[in-house]
Amino acid sequence: MMRSQCLLGIRAFLAFAAKLWSFLLYLLRRQARTVIQYQTVRYDILPLSRVSRERLNQVKRKILVLDLDETLIHSHHDGVLRPTVRPGTPPDFILKVVIDKHPVRFFVHKRPHVDFFLEVVSQWYELVVFTASMEIYGSAVADKLDNNRSILRRRYYRQHCTLELGSYIKDLSVVHNDLSSIVILDNSPGAYRSHPDNAIPIKSWFSDPGDTALLNLLPMLDALRFTVDIRSVLSRNLHQHRLW
Repeated sequence: MMRSQCLLGIRAFLAFAAKLWSFLLYLLRRQARTVIQYQTVRYDILPLSRVSRERLNQVKRKILVLDLDETLIHSHHDGVLRPTVRPGTPPDFILKVVIDKHPVRFFVHKRPHVDFFLEVVSQWYELVVFTASMEIYGSAVADKLDNNRSILRRRYYRQHCTLELGSYIKDLSVVHNDLSSIVILDNSPGAYRSHPDNAIPIKSWFSDPGDTALLNLLPMLDALRFTVDIRSVLSRNLHQHRLW
């Protein structure tokens, strides 16, 4: 009798210890993601020289079109565990939306350095969100990324795309009729196949906490805003080169 009680006690203790260990690992992973996401990043924005200021005054302010999923964020919803997301990895935020009268929770992970990236490029470009996702989801994600800064006010969704052979194509002329001043950042080449000379490719992101793709793009985006026609640079087969 006493032996059975001891065994039950040991099992209960081991079960409690396992749960406690899982909880501690969850906290450690969450803290690690926070440190990586908000670690100090140096990209010095130096005052413009007189020549640079004059140059910017001679060209149009450019528009940077941003995709969401696998470009700025990655998400999965209830009942779907993506093998690319390590089990137990905490999301940066959770969205609750209603789709076809059914409540759905999306667990959203932000790409490393996305907040810093948006803060910097919003000083250089007019930012536009263009996603092939449904508006009810894309709008909620954009609100979270904007974080009351009013830098992601212009938004386009699935209904603004063209469906061709099962793929959603983004027509940049919907955003602006002057394509010389529009840059699109998207992980899916199919999305910008109508405008490859306006595109900057980027690797799809799912969960790598050490990803620096957004930071790597800052020098290029800084330089592009001085051009008369961004296609004079991006048309040089950039979409066929390595992804950032």
